[in-house]
Amino acid sequence: MSHPYSERALRESLRFDVPHANPAHLSTWLTRGWRDFMRCPLPGLLYGVLLATFGWFLLWLARDHFWFLAGAFSGFLLVAPIAATGIYAVSRALERGRPANLATALAAWQPGKRRLVVFGLLLALAGTGWVLTSAAFITAFAPEPVRTPADFLRVVVLAKEGWLFELWVLFGALGVLPVYGSSVVAIPLLLDQRVGVLAAVLTSWRVIIAHPISMALWAGVLLGLTGLGMITGLLGLIVIAPWLAHASWHVYRDLVRAPAETQEAA
Repeated sequence: MSHPYSERALRESLRFDVPHANPAHLSTWLTRGWRDFMRCPLPGLLYGVLLATFGWFLLWLARDHFWFLAGAFSGFLLVAPIAATGIYAVSRALERGRPANLATALAAWQPGKRRLVVFGLLLALAGTGWVLTSAAFITAFAPEPVRTPADFLRVVVLAKEGWLFELWVLFGALGVLPVYGSSVVAIPLLLDQRVGVLAAVLTSWRVIIAHPISMALWAGVLLGLTGLGMITGLLGLIVIAPWLAHASWHVYRDLVRAPAETQEAA
């Protein structure tokens, strides 16, 4: 027996159309994202600097406990999209021909946006859960203590016996998949429309189901470019993170159409 709340959320989600898209749109999303970043760079650069600074703080905090750091960075990346809400607001303003500046990004976090706060708390809970799970997994199964990046590389990644690293990656993928599926368009949708959190999550999964190849490729782009930013000592994230955030707004705009827009397109 279904719950009335879930039924209402499903009806609310079905108000939004999920139009056709093909994998070739990935380059379009990245191009549009870069264009938005160049048109209004200050909010994006500030977001990137804050993201990199927090990453450096994690590195310092877990400098002697790399078993914690590996999970912390993964969890950090799960929560990072909610922090990009202000960047989505900048792209929305640019798309609508309105002035866009730092105030536009900050206004996205006005007290009335309770749904975004709820979703952010859920992502934070998921990220914290993964940090603890990852730390417990490595601590329990690593044959030696893992305290430094060199230890992690030697004991986990390059271990001659066992499948610890492969299992850790698989375990992480199984945890990240539902978070990615639930949030890929949910956050910009919550910003842009009056919709409940569960309805936004259901809409995000409808996008995943309708476009599995495009969304899998987009996940690869996110992971690849984020990884590139991380191997530069996090400096690359100062540019890459806001670029991807702007591009993610255009993913949402291409793959979710509000009722009024559906009628106009018809």
